[in-house]
Amino acid sequence: MNTTTKPAAKKRPESAAKPSTLAAPAPKKRLEPSAERAANPFLDGELYTRTREYSPREAIFSKEMKAINERGAGKRNRDPLQAPSLKPLLGMVKKGLTLKDMFGKLIAGTDKGLWEGWLETFGLEIRSVNYAPSGKRNAVLALDLGITSKANALFAKEGVPNWRSLVVEDCAELKIRHATEKTPFAACAVFYLDK
Repeated sequence: MNTTTKPAAKKRPESAAKPSTLAAPAPKKRLEPSAERAANPFLDGELYTRTREYSPREAIFSKEMKAINERGAGKRNRDPLQAPSLKPLLGMVKKGLTLKDMFGKLIAGTDKGLWEGWLETFGLEIRSVNYAPSGKRNAVLALDLGITSKANALFAKEGVPNWRSLVVEDCAELKIRHATEKTPFAACAVFYLDK
């Protein structure tokens, strides 16, 4: 009688085990958003001027607004009286008053019916304000950043071509509404006065 021994069966490696017995893959770590803001090359006034020399106005505006949108509001000086980017406008006289005087009258609560017309000449809009006789005004002011903003000519007169980028570094909020078939592009930098 011939007896042969069957060789021992080879063990399967652990990796070839049934799929149901495999350990679940470790969950992917969620990347935390970076605290660093995107770069805006238009903060450099010389670069802006050089670029402006060989590019159409609309193209530069689009590129600057894209960089501004990616970077967001800087929130450095939300009070328009303290914001370095608005200093060129504070001494300008429109409608017989400087912008600084207009802000002073708004804070004091005098000449209430004239506030909107005054600020409009600088491209500013009052979004909300306390009209009560006393107390803080809690004014929310929006500076138009659009290509046809009244502020554009005022800053150009002061030699600040990249004013949009500078203003957004100071403002408390940046509001952008992208163009659609029915609405045009709109952007504004929001400041808080007497809060």
